[in-house]
Amino acid sequence: MALRRNRDFLLLQAGQLLSSVGSSFSSVAYPLLVLSLTHSAPQAGLAAFARLLPSPLLGLLAGVAADRWDRRRIMLAADAGRALALAVLTAVVAFDPVYWPIPLLAFAEGAGDAFFGASAPGAIRAVVPAEELPTAVSVQQGRSAAVGVVGPPLGGALFGLGRAVPFAADAASYAFSFASLLAMRAPFQQPRERYALRLRAQLAEGFRFLWRQPFLRTTALLYAVGNFTISAFLFTLVVVARRHGFSGGEIGVLLAIFSAFVLLGSLSSSFARNRLSVRAIVLAELYAGTAVLAFAAWPNVYVLAAALLPQAIVLPITDSVVIGRRIAITPDRLLGRVEAVRTTLARTAQPLGPLAAGLLLGSVSGRATVAIFAAFSVGLAVCGTASRALRTPPPLAEISA
Repeated sequence: MALRRNRDFLLLQAGQLLSSVGSSFSSVAYPLLVLSLTHSAPQAGLAAFARLLPSPLLGLLAGVAADRWDRRRIMLAADAGRALALAVLTAVVAFDPVYWPIPLLAFAEGAGDAFFGASAPGAIRAVVPAEELPTAVSVQQGRSAAVGVVGPPLGGALFGLGRAVPFAADAASYAFSFASLLAMRAPFQQPRERYALRLRAQLAEGFRFLWRQPFLRTTALLYAVGNFTISAFLFTLVVVARRHGFSGGEIGVLLAIFSAFVLLGSLSSSFARNRLSVRAIVLAELYAGTAVLAFAAWPNVYVLAAALLPQAIVLPITDSVVIGRRIAITPDRLLGRVEAVRTTLARTAQPLGPLAAGLLLGSVSGRATVAIFAAFSVGLAVCGTASRALRTPPPLAEISA
């Protein structure tokens, strides 16, 4: 079945489209809100850290839940919880704008993300044939990139209309996602037996499967550090631009340009997958991350924004290759746990990126901050080049057979 005629896939994408739009509003609004209240980069970094922390902290538990219980119900509960957290944040910002509830509510939203994210791959696999999974992932990347083009400028503009407006819009977007899940017909998992294993044994089963797959293990470790650096670079871009007098809308435009290049990469994903090896695609992203060294030589906001664009182009192409293979390789009964283990490995360092960047920006220049994180990007490129696992990725044709 072609994806454009796949009703459940279209419903899932529609819900995630609106949810992604709302999240793009709040992702811009969080640092702008904290900076407007406290004028403190470290406190803005702490709020971003709180938003990202639940992914590695709760990811393994969310994975066990996704393999044990009904994934649709988990995703519905996650959407309801996120809508509630954003509604409370909207009220706080509108009526009593103080700092301390912001990281707490950001953490609550992130917790919903962790549980939703652990179950989402099972939903995709349930409604998409294995041979179409890379294409489905590419569609998702394109959707996210398109949202990223329009979302940040609109989020900055909405923040200019009122501090609470972007968060209210995000709450409404989660409600729409909730409704789209209710309308889907397909079950989100295959029939399964009740688990007799203890929690630790269930987690270990998912970890062992991923660790015994060299390609999955290597890419998860590489992107753990990669997520750390890219989150730090994007946070640094926001703070440096703000220090140079950029408005919320102007900062949103800079982030939208980044997303526009992600969209460009997504549109060219099929072309690249058909002509380049998996190793070449992965290495292209790793080496693209070293372009930020240009900012160390020319410390200008526009140079930093431009230096992030090469990685933006390659990122969705890499994701379509890696995520598509991971979902296809993994047995359905392990999918939630394997995804949770991968997420924990890949995102453990991600919340530390904005936190570390905020602390560095509070004591050293933006130029020095970027140079420090650029060293990690160089190390990633070297490790990826030396990796044997990237030379022998699992062929998708054999997986689908």
